Amino acid sequence: MNAADNPVEAPGVDEFLGTKPRPRWRRWMKYWLPGLVIVLLVLGIARCSADPPKPDYITEAVTQQSLALSVTATGNLRPTNQVEVGAEVTGPLDSVLVDVNDRVTKGQVIAVINTEIIDQQIAQSRANLNVARAGLAQAQATYGIDKVQLARLEEVKRLSGGRVPSQIELEQAAAAVARDQAAVASARANIEAAQALLQGNLTTRSRAVIRAPVTGVVLARRVEQGQTVVASFNTVTLFVIAEDLGEMQLRVSIDEADVGQVKPGQQASFTVDAYPGRRFPATLRRVDLASKNTVEGQAGSSGASAAAAGNSVVSYEARLEVQNPDGLLRPGMTATATIETQNTGVALLVPNAALRFRPDEKAKEGGGVFQPQIGLEEGKQKATIGEGSRQQVQVIQADGTLRAIEVVTGRSDGRLTVVRSKDLKPGMKVVTGVKAAAP
Repeated sequence: MNAADNPVEAPGVDEFLGTKPRPRWRRWMKYWLPGLVIVLLVLGIARCSADPPKPDYITEAVTQQSLALSVTATGNLRPTNQVEVGAEVTGPLDSVLVDVNDRVTKGQVIAVINTEIIDQQIAQSRANLNVARAGLAQAQATYGIDKVQLARLEEVKRLSGGRVPSQIELEQAAAAVARDQAAVASARANIEAAQALLQGNLTTRSRAVIRAPVTGVVLARRVEQGQTVVASFNTVTLFVIAEDLGEMQLRVSIDEADVGQVKPGQQASFTVDAYPGRRFPATLRRVDLASKNTVEGQAGSSGASAAAAGNSVVSYEARLEVQNPDGLLRPGMTATATIETQNTGVALLVPNAALRFRPDEKAKEGGGVFQPQIGLEEGKQKATIGEGSRQQVQVIQADGTLRAIEVVTGRSDGRLTVVRSKDLKPGMKVVTGVKAAAP
């Protein structure tokens, strides 16, 4: 029988060799793969040749309002009148009658020093005074007798016509009277000395009882009962009393660049960390003429003072009056004060960032507010932004393009600047930066 007459199909080459047939997509790869590469190249060329996207500008509206200029300074709260109470008597403390935060009135006993030694000195002084008084009585008695004797001799001489007594006897009697007068004067002086010594001892004893010199609050107590107090040239501080915490003062350091703007009578406000978000009013009362560096430098040598002055910031101390009726503020609190120095009145205000913005530089740098890259030229530009300088701001228009408008700058508070311009109007959007492109 012929093979052609066999209905069974003859095996193929792949089947005969035992290999699997290739998938159809692989058999057609030589046709579709070059086409895919060509399509990707066309899309890449089209994207590269397309116009770049417009930058996303950060804008802020021009406002018309008054600008309050201020100076900021940091300092500490202190009592208006703070008294350090010391001791003028040496001895152990028998009792301490007040503690920190206690309110005291003027003349109130706050501590007592042992007075045993002082009492003995007082007793001795009184005894010496009695001795001096007895000496005076004795001197006066002797003076009286000698005076009478002198008068008798003078009378006898008168009656005898000068024959008796002799001149020597009269002179001796007169000398005795003179000695008696001196003895009486000396006795009186001894009495005064004894009285002065007694009075001094009594005064010392009275100072052993320590009283509050003012009405106020005890801020510090630095002694305990039984502790021995030694009075010396440097008086030991026992208590610190603030006269009245209802009225306090805030002492701040004003930088030399701002001291020309502040003067007594200006209103201010300040904040403390203990009450975040709350502002307390104050009034500027005094600005020191001498800087802190000048005052502190007088204590050291001239060479050291000059070196310190050259390496430190010059500042001036200012004192602000603070009312504390609720007692919320405490001595020693750190406060940041804002002193209102001037009000510009109603004027056009633009943010300072709009005066520094340059569209060409931003496009080249690809930065903005979120990715600031300030170069040397922009730093110079920032330095030239001052009162009376001519600057440009970029206003964004309806079609998204920028328009440069020239302005003349005025006063600034560090964030906003007063400007004058014929073309700039309230409500216009000025560009302050460019948002960074998404990666």
